[in-house]
Amino acid sequence: MKKLIFYFILISAPFCVSAQSKKNTAQVSDRKLWLSYMDKVARPVISNLAADQLKEKMPMKLSDKIDNKESRAKVGYLEAFGRTLCGIAPWLQLEGGDPVEVKLREQYRAWSLKAIANAVNPQAKDYLQWSGGQPLVDASFVAFALVRSPWLWEHLDEVTKKQVIEVMKTTRATVPVYSNWILFSGMIEAFFCKYDLGYDPVRVEFGIREFTEHWYVGDGMYSDGMSFHLDYYNSIVIHPNLSTILEEVNAKKKTYAREEQRELAVGKRYTEVLERLINADGSYPVIGRSIVYRGGAFHHLANMAYKKQLPESLKPAQVRCALTAMIKKTLGAPQTFTADGWLNMGLYGKQPGLADFYITTGSLYFCATAFVPLGLPETDPFWADADEPWTAVKIWSGQDAPADHALDIKK
Repeated sequence: MKKLIFYFILISAPFCVSAQSKKNTAQVSDRKLWLSYMDKVARPVISNLAADQLKEKMPMKLSDKIDNKESRAKVGYLEAFGRTLCGIAPWLQLEGGDPVEVKLREQYRAWSLKAIANAVNPQAKDYLQWSGGQPLVDASFVAFALVRSPWLWEHLDEVTKKQVIEVMKTTRATVPVYSNWILFSGMIEAFFCKYDLGYDPVRVEFGIREFTEHWYVGDGMYSDGMSFHLDYYNSIVIHPNLSTILEEVNAKKKTYAREEQRELAVGKRYTEVLERLINADGSYPVIGRSIVYRGGAFHHLANMAYKKQLPESLKPAQVRCALTAMIKKTLGAPQTFTADGWLNMGLYGKQPGLADFYITTGSLYFCATAFVPLGLPETDPFWADADEPWTAVKIWSGQDAPADHALDIKK
């Protein structure tokens, strides 16, 4: 109880963007603030699945525009789990740090191992739905989590490992939609590749070739299939998945060295775009579908910070401050959570009208991907450096700032 009260105080504390703040102040306040929000988002999902009672405890709300109530309701639990685990996996991989944080991580590690075991065990009450269209999407997020956190994979018992492999193979029967979905199939194969479990190079090749050879539209962005969509899917799915697939396959085969370097270049440019989209108050343009993913819209920015691949134009501390403001704006709004601690549909509080036809309560947990930089130790410049104003703060407070320029690169 004391820990929860402490976290509440941290969430309520004002955020300072002064560049003169001391390093230790930035390190303590921002990281603990992020941990408090992460815990608030992740705890209901991971702890209940670990106790084999996620389906019992989690309220499964559906969009008013839902296309298939029965099917969406069944897969919503896998959505919540896969997306949450994907976001906290880098932190689960980390070792050391503040004793309170270490204790919290140990608890989440134990929960996560039990949660995975229940999710793939046909005898468990919380055995999840792994076959079908939407399950392909969310199985890929579980795969992504296991790629991000070898600790998780290494500490699963042999029976659970076998069951994980079985459910992942089940997804191969699903033909992905000709869009960003081809990267979901690719990520599952990247998981198989990473752990030498026999991957399908054709599924990997298909995703890589379509995006790198056909779907790049310029200035750091890809189309989502044959058409370009003005939304956040380059950040939500495309860049994080494509870059990770390339890294994992190249670590074993070195097949796509040119493609990996090119993706890094265009990924850095899109990182600059995302940083400039975060307004001085932490808000951002409400454009495109899946806007109720909240902080998931900045998955790529968070991921690039975590992988220490930010462009030279962006200081780690300014990205931290921008993401902190965004997290507070989206998760600190009134009615963001139900009385029992589950996420409500919305971007700034409870706004069910913003939900697309495929949105369930489980979908909302993609916001956990904003927490990926918690995988960096507290001594990393991302956390330890003094606060830095991000671009919007500089410009709208009258400070000088460098002009923005497009990236010119051949397809």
